[in-house]
Amino acid sequence: MSQATESDERLLIEAAQNDPSRFAELYEQNFHRVYAYVARRVRDRAETQELTAQVFQKALANLGKFKWRGSPFAAWLYRIASNAIADRAKQKIRESTDQTDPSSESSTATDLEAVERRARLFRAVERLPEDQRRVIVMRFADEKSIREIGEELGRSEGAVKQLQFRALENLRNRLNEK
Repeated sequence: MSQATESDERLLIEAAQNDPSRFAELYEQNFHRVYAYVARRVRDRAETQELTAQVFQKALANLGKFKWRGSPFAAWLYRIASNAIADRAKQKIRESTDQTDPSSESSTATDLEAVERRARLFRAVERLPEDQRRVIVMRFADEKSIREIGEELGRSEGAVKQLQFRALENLRNRLNEK
């Protein structure tokens, strides 16, 4: 994100914190990327629409708690979305174990393990150094190319590749610790 875009986004967030009716601008800027993020993980249109709406409802309700830390507003929305997706998966697992036979418990445990792995990954990404976290979010959540990231960050493609490499190494080490 360029310096101008970053400061514009920060001003927009502050305006929305002071006047919730200004949240519509943040919604418009981020709706498609949050919807795509959820859709890639859920694969059911109705559920994607419901979860996306939930993400923006939670974001609006908690906007006053949002603290600017230099990462894109979308990163915060992705975290809300990942939590909503994980909560929905856990809810489905609970519902399926209440209604099914004991033989399905192994698939339920596998589903729960996948949700937990994903949650650990998101927590590990949040703990990365700022520049590494931004590259990971832009590369894998926003699905931008190395060139696009370099242009946005004002860095060479080689520098972006190096940041991505370090971030992935960092994540691998953090996830293997546990």
